[in-house]
Amino acid sequence: MSAVRSLRTGHVGLNVTDVDRSVDFYTTVFGFEVVAEGKEAERRFTFLGSGGVPTLTLWQQSTGGHATNLAGLHHLSFQVDSIEEVEAAEQVLRGIGAEFAYDGVVPHGEGAASGGIFFTDPDGIRLEIYTTTAVDGTDAPTSGAPTCGFF
Repeated sequence: MSAVRSLRTGHVGLNVTDVDRSVDFYTTVFGFEVVAEGKEAERRFTFLGSGGVPTLTLWQQSTGGHATNLAGLHHLSFQVDSIEEVEAAEQVLRGIGAEFAYDGVVPHGEGAASGGIFFTDPDGIRLEIYTTTAVDGTDAPTSGAPTCGFF
């Protein structure tokens, strides 16, 4: 039996190469606000969230983009309430020139009602915005595995 009884994700920390560029991206796409930040030259960071509660922390301590061939974060996923929110986010991302793994909204798997968009941030960190309903009826881009597994 585990001693931990009330486990929840607190916040997710990401290493980035340029904290200002990443703050612009994450506030534009997700609507986060800056909760706290450190501006010391060699210790730059920003906590992003809403209502004063951090959801994402950005640490400027990387010298290159995200390497998907090394162990670590596979992707970061955010759930929204409707397909309209997914589509609105897609339009924002297209407007800022984000790179997508698939063209448009796709289901999580063949016949799945859930699905979303799969894209990368400026450092190549893989991200997903999805909803749990209203995506059925479209073809999944991959077969035999979840769409979010191999993009």
